[in-house]
Amino acid sequence: MKLIRFLLFPFAIAYDFITRLRNFLFDVNVLKSTSFEIPVIAVGNLTLGGTGKTPQIEYLIRLLKDQYKIAVLSRGYKRKTKGFQLLNDKHSAEDVGDEPLQFYSKFDGIHVAVDADRTNGITELQKQIQPEIVLLDDAYQHRKVKAGFYILLTKYNDLYINDFLLPTGNLRESRSGAKRADIVVVTKCPNELSMKEQESIRLKLKLNGNQELFFSKIEYNQELKGNVNPLTLDSLEEEVVLVTGIANPISLLEYLKERKVNYTHIKYPDHHHFSEQDIEGIKTAQSRLETEHKIVLTTEKDYVRLKGKLENLYYLEIHNSFFNQEKAFASRMLEFVEG
Repeated sequence: MKLIRFLLFPFAIAYDFITRLRNFLFDVNVLKSTSFEIPVIAVGNLTLGGTGKTPQIEYLIRLLKDQYKIAVLSRGYKRKTKGFQLLNDKHSAEDVGDEPLQFYSKFDGIHVAVDADRTNGITELQKQIQPEIVLLDDAYQHRKVKAGFYILLTKYNDLYINDFLLPTGNLRESRSGAKRADIVVVTKCPNELSMKEQESIRLKLKLNGNQELFFSKIEYNQELKGNVNPLTLDSLEEEVVLVTGIANPISLLEYLKERKVNYTHIKYPDHHHFSEQDIEGIKTAQSRLETEHKIVLTTEKDYVRLKGKLENLYYLEIHNSFFNQEKAFASRMLEFVEG
């Protein structure tokens, strides 16, 4: 795999040229970006998936939803519908994508929409629901919209500064694209992260003076959700079938091992649409469990695609937590929203 990526290096150089040219044309207004009068916050990354965009969006929803009318706009990755869709109770994950449906199902009082054309999506949201704030999910490279505020995520053990352009590396654009960010968040940090290591990362990233750096970690709720019978992770003495269809399940696997959860792991690609054959395969693995309850454990994102297809299905809810910077982050976001 490494050899193949090395051999593709000339394509990475070409890709770098194309993305730099595109960004330059947006910077000098040859290619036009649309701005909006309402606060628009874009959350994204420079690398391919797995940096924790969904928990970060959910953090912003919790922070802002009680004071403002919130709309979340996503492209709806791998959905079967086209164009603008404002989510309602009839939509499935196949219709609108798993992450948008997760936001819609989880939070009361917010609106969620999908549109590959974010400019059109925001315009339609303004026509139909008049939101006070729009949160753009995975829109860092979508420069046809000029967001008022950019949050760039980079994973602790895979910092963008150490990566290279596709297809040799995993960068969607040059590392110089980080200069557009107002805030950079180092995500999925270990539970114990010293100030010395934080400072070391700060020096590596070489942010501009107007940019702020934050560090966050993923925390798991102990209560398993999904099935009507409540369970906690600590009460799991039985072996379970673990089903994941996310970009990088390593953090989850490590956490379950720490909690001494015995599992059989069935792994699928990110945003995988589960076929009838997949479901039958999971049921077969479930039937082989020599336990009373025959539990299937999955991620929250996968749950919205598996719900109603399996019995004894539970998921682990996660949320974002900042290191000693919770108030500072909240203050920075409210400062932007309030103008």
